[in-house]
Amino acid sequence: MSTRQVTTVKCPHCGRANRVPAVAEGRPRCGHCKQPLPWMVDAGDDDFTEVAERADVPVVVDLWATWCGPCRMVSPALEKVATDLAGRIKLVKVDVDKSPRLSQRFAVQAVPTLLVLDRGGTLARQAGATPAPALRRWVEQSISARKE
Repeated sequence: MSTRQVTTVKCPHCGRANRVPAVAEGRPRCGHCKQPLPWMVDAGDDDFTEVAERADVPVVVDLWATWCGPCRMVSPALEKVATDLAGRIKLVKVDVDKSPRLSQRFAVQAVPTLLVLDRGGTLARQAGATPAPALRRWVEQSISARKE
């Protein structure tokens, strides 16, 4: 199971490398400067509940496919949004071809399909590629409706 997954993230504030787990309590912070780190991980059918639905922060889910051109275009924009909103969101990428149960559960008919989840509930959904500024506005509007 990939819940033991750890990624290395470069702190956007001080440039130090940090190990960030896919599943953790709270929000990741830089071990050096203590600033929030972008939280970007992969998940699939077997670990989605633990990685995404049990997260303490709102989760932006990117349902994508390796063969999808618009998915490859939106990926850097999503990473920028995750970096800009570090400490406020978690970005979880799901390859729909490797995760058929999630594709079916979320009725994915086009990729990329983006979701904003809060404690497993869907706050917002959109399909298609969008530039980073519009994505950020969409995510911020979606999480502002969230009840603490």
